[in-house]
Amino acid sequence: MEVEILYQSTSAVAKVSLEQDEKIKAESGSMSAMTPNITMETHAEGGLIKSLSRSMVGGESFFLNTYTSNDQGGFVFLAPPMPGDITVIEMNNQSLLVQSGSYMASSAGIEVETKWEGAKSFFAGEGLVMLEISGTGKLLISSFGAIHHITLKEGERLVVDTGHLVASDPEIQYEIKRVAGWKSTMFSGEGLVVELTGPGELYLQTRVQSSFFASLLASTPNMILKMINRNG
Repeated sequence: MEVEILYQSTSAVAKVSLEQDEKIKAESGSMSAMTPNITMETHAEGGLIKSLSRSMVGGESFFLNTYTSNDQGGFVFLAPPMPGDITVIEMNNQSLLVQSGSYMASSAGIEVETKWEGAKSFFAGEGLVMLEISGTGKLLISSFGAIHHITLKEGERLVVDTGHLVASDPEIQYEIKRVAGWKSTMFSGEGLVVELTGPGELYLQTRVQSSFFASLLASTPNMILKMINRNG
């Protein structure tokens, strides 16, 4: 299996080339094109209970689509629902925590389960539930905006807005905190943050969906008034 990421970093599309009998599973609705020799099967990954947990708690699709190359090989184009980047991570008998909505696709040998991050994550407003992805193979994750990869050394700390955290090693220690006092937490627009302590790998996204939609919603009345005035 070969994966080529096209049009980075705000309009990324993954071209996944499959050899004969190779498979890749992906979120429903992510396929934009494929060769005729690729077959698609829809299934509840891991059975009813795991699929319900991933869908209702983790915010992912209840069903996943599996694409299989039948003969000489072919390819499938996969795209995330939001404008942004795609990163391919080579998993080698390891685990990764991925924020809800960022899991995109994975090869055979990768398992996807929901992971409850505890009550303290509830107050962060983001990242209440993460996906625990484990195994060996290729993992495709997407972001809103570009993806930035950071390696934390032993004992190295980093403060991150929870909405920007896409994925991290389970070994990284974290603590939910206020960015400053309660006044700053309520009115600064930053909310709560997570302090991460290495060692480990983490992936950040340069934009946050909630902030984008809030900005879009705030500008909507002015847009409507301009349209009314323009049309007299």
